[in-house]
Amino acid sequence: MNFVVSSVELLKHLQSVGKVLNAKNSLPILDNFLFEVTIDKLTMTASDLETTLISTLDIEEVSEEGSMCIEARRILDILKEFPEQPLKFDFDMETYIVKVFSDKGVFQIPGVGIEDFPALPEIEEEKRNSVQIESEILFKGITNAFFATADDELRPIMNGVFVEISNNSVTCVASDAHKLVRYRRRDTMPEIEASFILPKKSSSLFKSLLPREPENQVKIEFDDKNAFFEFDTYKAVCRFVEGKYPSYNTVIPETSPIKIVVDRTDFLKTLRRVSVLSNQASNLIKLKLTSNNIEVSGQDIDYAISAVENLPCQYEGEEIEIGFKSIFLIDILSNLLTDSVSIELADSTRAGLLLPVANELKDEDILMLIMPMMLGN
Repeated sequence: MNFVVSSVELLKHLQSVGKVLNAKNSLPILDNFLFEVTIDKLTMTASDLETTLISTLDIEEVSEEGSMCIEARRILDILKEFPEQPLKFDFDMETYIVKVFSDKGVFQIPGVGIEDFPALPEIEEEKRNSVQIESEILFKGITNAFFATADDELRPIMNGVFVEISNNSVTCVASDAHKLVRYRRRDTMPEIEASFILPKKSSSLFKSLLPREPENQVKIEFDDKNAFFEFDTYKAVCRFVEGKYPSYNTVIPETSPIKIVVDRTDFLKTLRRVSVLSNQASNLIKLKLTSNNIEVSGQDIDYAISAVENLPCQYEGEEIEIGFKSIFLIDILSNLLTDSVSIELADSTRAGLLLPVANELKDEDILMLIMPMMLGN
C-alpha cells in the first residue's frame, strides 16, 4: 500500500490531530496515529479514549486501500524537518514497515497493526439527537467560558463547559465555584432542546480547531454519553462528562441596584499593580466605591506592605466596600474583551456581575460573575 502526499499538508493535519495525545498513555496503542487509506483520501485518527480527533486529507497515486498505525512522535519529528515537497509513503502490510521517500532519501519506521486501536463509540439510535450550529457561535461560546472551568477531582461535572441548546438560543456556561461565565447567543434557531457537558480537553481542542467564519456550520450528533462533531475537514468524538450540571441561574442575582462603569484596561492594570502588594495567601483586594471613584487597595500586614490606587468611574450612590480575590478578578477582566466594563452589585456579601458595556453583536449576551470575599476589620 502506498500513496503520495504533501509534506506540509500532512504535518499540519497531524499536528492538529495530535493535540489529543497525552504525554503518557495507559495503553501503548494510544501513542500512535491510525492511518486509513482509501482511493483518494487519507484519514488520520488520534485518541485518548475520552476524545478522538479525525482529519481527512487528499492524496495521490494510491496503489491500494488499507490501514496501519504509526508512532506519532516519530512521524511528527520527521515531518517537521521537511520543506514543502511530495512524500511517498510505502506500507508493507506483512512486515508492518513504513518507508517514507523524499526527494533526497528514504526513512524507515516501524508500523503497528490496527487491532488494538480503540473503536469509535456508537450513538444509541433511540437517544440520537442531531443539530447544526454556526461554528462561530460555538467557538465564541467555548472560548469565552473556558477559562472559568474547574480542576476539581471531587466534582468532575465542573471540569468542563456546559452547553445548553434551546429552540432559539445556544448557551455556554463554565464555573469553578469562585467565578462563573455565561455566554448566550440568540441569533440561531437550533429547534431542539438539549444540554451536555463538554470535557475540558475537548473544549480546548475546539477553541483551536473550530472555524471562526459565520458561514461555517458544525454538525453535532449525540446521545446521553457521546457526541460526534463534524466541521471543516475534522470529525471529533468526545465522551460527555457524566452528571447533572448545577442550576447556575440560582447564583446570578436577579437585581443589582449598584452599577459602576469603568475602563476595563485601566482597571485591570491597577489590579495587577495593587495585587503585587496584597496578601499572597488570600489575594484579597478591597474596592471602596464613592461618587465617580473606585479606591483599589491591598495589603499584607505581616510584611508591612500595602498599595492604594484611585480610578475614575461612573458611579452615583452610597459609599460601599467589597472584597474580591484578585486573581479571579484579573482573570475575568483579562477575558472580558470590551473597552468599558459594567460592574453590578446587590451588596457587599453577594456575587458581583461584570458585563461588557457594549456587546460586539446585538444578539450576544456575555455575563461574568465573581464571588466576594469577607473583609477584615
